[in-house]
Amino acid sequence: MSDLILHHFDLSPFAEKVRLMLGLKQLSWRSVEIPMVMPKPDLIALTGGYRKTPVLQIGADVYCDTRRIARELERRFPSPSLFPQGGGPLVEALSAWSDRVFFDPGAGLAMGTNQALIPAPVLEDRKAFFNFMDFANLEADLPHLYSQVAVSLDLVDRQLESGRDFLSGDAPGLIDIQAYFPLWMLRGNVARTPELVAGRARLLAWEQRMQRVGHGDRRPCTSAEALAIAQQATSTSESAVDPKDPLGLAAEDRVTVTPDDYGRVPVDGALVGLSTQDVSIRRHDDRAGTVVVHFPRGGYRIDRVNG
Repeated sequence: MSDLILHHFDLSPFAEKVRLMLGLKQLSWRSVEIPMVMPKPDLIALTGGYRKTPVLQIGADVYCDTRRIARELERRFPSPSLFPQGGGPLVEALSAWSDRVFFDPGAGLAMGTNQALIPAPVLEDRKAFFNFMDFANLEADLPHLYSQVAVSLDLVDRQLESGRDFLSGDAPGLIDIQAYFPLWMLRGNVARTPELVAGRARLLAWEQRMQRVGHGDRRPCTSAEALAIAQQATSTSESAVDPKDPLGLAAEDRVTVTPDDYGRVPVDGALVGLSTQDVSIRRHDDRAGTVVVHFPRGGYRIDRVNG
């Protein structure tokens, strides 16, 4: 099997989410560090336009969105499991809480408390990217954002009331990673984080245990090397389109796949796979060759390209 190649940058909270998955599974992987802001020409050569961080490449298969990445890692490397106590579908559903209810106000605090310190190119990029933030009123909104972050911190703390080491038992899993990565972001970006977690002994002990999960065996890789690997590889994905899907699509139909929250850049390609959980499309790039790009179904819009 081809190497796992993670396209990311170290300050990305969602990349930390995947790095911890790789650490929990004790995997070796190659690290391509991408720019924080657009343009990202080498990444776009692989994804066709998808610009969110991170992206996982395995040969000529490109996996977008941490939910899709988690599912693929679990399929290929089932042990140790991301779901040591079971309940995978419910844990996946909880990503709607961690990725939006917890992350969004935390990201607002990270931007709102540091606007004067953020380099202008990064700030302008994020203004265009984070359409859920009202940048003009971020500073006035800080008390509300602090209150919303406190709600999620309290949920995590209360889940640990039974004395368990992790949120669902004695071993860490994806549910812990989902709850931890917004706190990791707060630690790195919000000066008042120690105040927010003060007095929460259970939460603080759990945070230290999560830090020990680590990132697995990380080795460097250049974007040129990653593109060459994609160019020389062949996707292992099989064509499987659900004939009963409400969209009425068939294999090889030309479609676009677009996130429905933020970073709404459509990716154009020929339909390869479509189920209630996943969608994949095949596309060609002069530098990356022919690749198959994979997305989760939830949270993505699929549209037929006419003509």
